[in-house]
Amino acid sequence: MSTTEAPPATVGDEGSPDRVWSVDEHLDDVLGAIRPLEPIELQLPDAQGCVLVEDVTVPVSLPPFDNSSMDGYAVRVADVADASTEFPAVLTVIGDVAAGSGGAELTVGPGEAARIMTGAPLPPGAEAVVPVEWTDGGSGEGPATTFRSAGANPGDSSGQVRVHRPAKARAHVRAAGSDVKAGDTALEAGTVLGPPQVGLLAAIGRATVLVRPRPRVVVMSTGSELVQPGEELGPGQIYDSNSFALTAAARDAGAIAYRVGAVTDDAAELRDTIEDQLVRADLLVTTGGVSVGAYDVVKEALSHTSDEDEPGSGVDFRKLAMQPGKPQGFGSIGPDHTPLLALPGNPVSSYVSFELFVRPAIRALMGLEDVHRPVVRATLTADKALDSPSGRRQFLRGTYDAEAGTVTPVGGSGSHLVAALAHADCLLVVPEDTTSLAPGSEVDVVLLTH
Repeated sequence: MSTTEAPPATVGDEGSPDRVWSVDEHLDDVLGAIRPLEPIELQLPDAQGCVLVEDVTVPVSLPPFDNSSMDGYAVRVADVADASTEFPAVLTVIGDVAAGSGGAELTVGPGEAARIMTGAPLPPGAEAVVPVEWTDGGSGEGPATTFRSAGANPGDSSGQVRVHRPAKARAHVRAAGSDVKAGDTALEAGTVLGPPQVGLLAAIGRATVLVRPRPRVVVMSTGSELVQPGEELGPGQIYDSNSFALTAAARDAGAIAYRVGAVTDDAAELRDTIEDQLVRADLLVTTGGVSVGAYDVVKEALSHTSDEDEPGSGVDFRKLAMQPGKPQGFGSIGPDHTPLLALPGNPVSSYVSFELFVRPAIRALMGLEDVHRPVVRATLTADKALDSPSGRRQFLRGTYDAEAGTVTPVGGSGSHLVAALAHADCLLVVPEDTTSLAPGSEVDVVLLTH
């Protein structure tokens, strides 16, 4: 996610509690510990949103046979070459070719036509299809607008049809293999399976596919002051918005996300809750309780947690040279060394931290090569210069105008401004060595909606 070269914001020794980590160092530490989930074979309906781990080859061409793209009549080109409204070509109808039929039951000879439905195989002898609207539909009257239903008039699939327009060879015919040919690569490894990709796999006959599953992410917020939306607020209480926002963000990133109701400021309760959630988590995300206050429960509960059989495991709490989001925690927990990211509790801090660190971790678990949001350069439009603390990389909320190539700040720098965050579509990046950014300056912009 690094967008600016800057000197390392490192103070103190490598393991010192006084050390200040740069954004890039923390992100590298997180991604360095993440391993893609093991591939599994899934049924197509369950594979949506997953990432292919192998190329998929087309076993049979699409379409597998020449077929009609219109309801009409399968004809020989020579028989309709001079057809017109005044002098229609009169052809003998030898029968129907419906979708799902073999198409070889009828052979179209000179002066003959076969009534054919959309998707039906082109019968032998036929070279083109004339739409029913170019004919009288076998009625002996004026131009038809549609076929009458099969069986409504037995004479419709026999007798004669008058064709009012000529047709070129292969007109309204979908050629076998015109979509994909047998042996072609349908989808490459690394493809995220959306609805069109699932449709293609079904069309070539694949019932299952080998993928990396969507990561299971458990999100929980902490704080005795938190109340669930819909409940009545008491004195000193606020609604829990973080767990809802981050659960939605995890789903947006491609995960299967589970939200846990806010945990009170009790270290034992938090440890028990996390332990209960490990059974369904590939990644744990907490928000709140990572600073230096007397009730920072996440730090208290997890600072001394470690996996005894793996040196270096556990959760490390650190300070980052960024604003918002200075306090962060990262490590692993439980018998399977499940990754855990502990984010700050202020709403903007937690969301920015999610975008910078958690979202890339989710994408890495999925096995994607490009795990970052797109970054573009844009011209700052603002009423006045933007101030930024020295030595910290600041992430301001903004709106990006792709056509104009500009970015405009939304709200201030406060980490509690949820309304401003809701109206932003990007993060405006102010480098660590920049303390003032004048209007008209070129800045890096992290796009949040692409």
